[in-house]
Amino acid sequence: MTKAKSQAVACSLEPNKKGLHHRHHHNSNNQNATDVVFDPSCMPLDDDPNSADALSPATANLSLKKATPPQPAKKLVIKLVKAKPTLPANFEDETWAKLKSAINAIFFKQPNSCDMEKLYQAVITLCLHRLGGRLYQRIEKECEELMSVALRSLVGQSPDLVVFLSLVEKCWLGEAIDRTLLNHLLKMFTALGIYSGSFEKPFLEHTSEFYAAEGTKYIQQYDVPDYLKHVETRLHEEHERCVLYLDAVTRKPLIATGFMMLMEGHRIEDLRRMYSLFSRIMVIDEEKDKDMVPFLLEFKASLDSIWEECFSKNETLCIHIRDAFEYLINLCQNRPAELVAKFLDEKLHTGNKGTSKEELECTLDKVLVLFRDTFLMVNKGKDVFEAFYRKDLAKRLLLGKSASIDAEKSMISKLKTECGSQFTNKLEGMFKDIELSKEINESFKQSSQARTKLPSGIEMSVHVLTTGYWPTYPPTVLRLPCELNVYQEFYLSKYSGRHLMWQNSLGHCVLKAGFLKVFSFCCRLPSKTVVLMLFNDAEKLSFLDIKGSTSIEDKELRRTLQSLACGKFPKGRDVENDDSFVFNDGFSSPLFRIKVDAAIVRIMKTRKVLSHTLLITELIQQFPRKPTDLKKRIESLIDREYLEQGKNNPQIYNYLA
Repeated sequence: MTKAKSQAVACSLEPNKKGLHHRHHHNSNNQNATDVVFDPSCMPLDDDPNSADALSPATANLSLKKATPPQPAKKLVIKLVKAKPTLPANFEDETWAKLKSAINAIFFKQPNSCDMEKLYQAVITLCLHRLGGRLYQRIEKECEELMSVALRSLVGQSPDLVVFLSLVEKCWLGEAIDRTLLNHLLKMFTALGIYSGSFEKPFLEHTSEFYAAEGTKYIQQYDVPDYLKHVETRLHEEHERCVLYLDAVTRKPLIATGFMMLMEGHRIEDLRRMYSLFSRIMVIDEEKDKDMVPFLLEFKASLDSIWEECFSKNETLCIHIRDAFEYLINLCQNRPAELVAKFLDEKLHTGNKGTSKEELECTLDKVLVLFRDTFLMVNKGKDVFEAFYRKDLAKRLLLGKSASIDAEKSMISKLKTECGSQFTNKLEGMFKDIELSKEINESFKQSSQARTKLPSGIEMSVHVLTTGYWPTYPPTVLRLPCELNVYQEFYLSKYSGRHLMWQNSLGHCVLKAGFLKVFSFCCRLPSKTVVLMLFNDAEKLSFLDIKGSTSIEDKELRRTLQSLACGKFPKGRDVENDDSFVFNDGFSSPLFRIKVDAAIVRIMKTRKVLSHTLLITELIQQFPRKPTDLKKRIESLIDREYLEQGKNNPQIYNYLA
């Protein structure tokens, strides 16, 4: 040990003309001196003027003059102890006894009589004497013993981990336990650094086994909604347990999804099995195709309602729902696009009864949402829909079967908003052709060609179609009657430089035939009309004669003659080259609807305007049938434009001349 260095300091008072004078003597030569010299004369004087010992200025001067020379300084000697300090006997044991008593008092929440400051100083002393390691081991052992006592008090058995997990299982079964105490014990696990290895891993394994057994039991006893409710309750309970007494790191593996566990565990076989089960697609039942679009509309509305009410219109979820819906629809390739177009054709057709304009508009909006979420992002599906929709629209416009032109234009406008003007350019062009054709037909009726060259009693209406707007139709060769060439002569005289090509497959004719009873009937195809009109000039014609006069293709002519002449023959009767055909003037139809239709037309032609009740009354007198059957025949004539309902009163029928 290095010896302490010291200095001798002397202080004396000497008289001076100006008063007191301090003089310091420094002994710098003796560097190794160990004595300290202290001069009492250096003590400060008392300056209190009220003191009894205080001197007046005159007295002080007199004293200075009579002062004696300074006396030698007295020395104060401090000697250093060379022996090493030691602890008192039994100091460590006494300190541990006090510390143990304090730990027990804290653990059992009892008052402690020990002075904490003295205990702290005693522990510091032990650490300075390198006894801290042994003291830590004693503290650790004491805490473990106290935890064991606490566990035994909880379960009344040994402190084994299985018993501790059985305590946790009581929570799952709904039994009451002291959760606060359990929370403190688990925190001690964490503080001791044994939570993950000694508790978390066995706890997760035990949890998995418990819920696997419970899930098997519940799935057999309850239906899916009740099972899902139970799962939701269990998840809520586990979340509460994580908050109340489990460590935060346990929450993720405890409430982890099965898919994430498979991914993180790299469980290849399980993932392959899951994909195999989830990749099964629904089997398409063609017999239920007609119900597919209504089902999809209802299903889409249900998904949207759940998305709004349950998921707060989450945008990410909306994107996933739309993608999944699009994928589901397009699994069937082009079929859904065709069915959506057919569904719209059914709603926009004149046969769609009992639907108001508001309901029709609402249905169109729903279909548009389905179209937007399924076909709009897929070019192929969008093109397929456009092709079928344009084909059906052409039939409605050419045959006059559209329920409402306003509804048709409204749908075109909606499609234009969604897909752009290029998508609806052809559809809009079709409407322009129909409107322009009406104007041309009015001009034709007033023209000299129609008045002079068109036979009386024949009405003719032609639609002039722009090739690029309308669907492509296969050309059919047919030699039309010369009367029909009158329109072509009129049109080319008005629009020189244009070329007309007849689309015979789109035409339809209404003939009035003279049998035993005169009645009218409709020929859907002009080819049938041309064949029947040949018998105005001949009673009997062979197959080859008819073929030469009409120029109809061989296969098409055989099919036409079979439908006209072989209706009563067994199915499969073929037309041969040497067959001949004779006009049957005794033809009569046993079908009820033809007779009723003729009676309705005859009554309405006479009355012009008649109410539904009066018309049904007159028909029942002639045909003792149900009113519902007669009403169907009236609706059929309305569809074929023989009658129309009153604009202000649908119970009134008007005859169309």
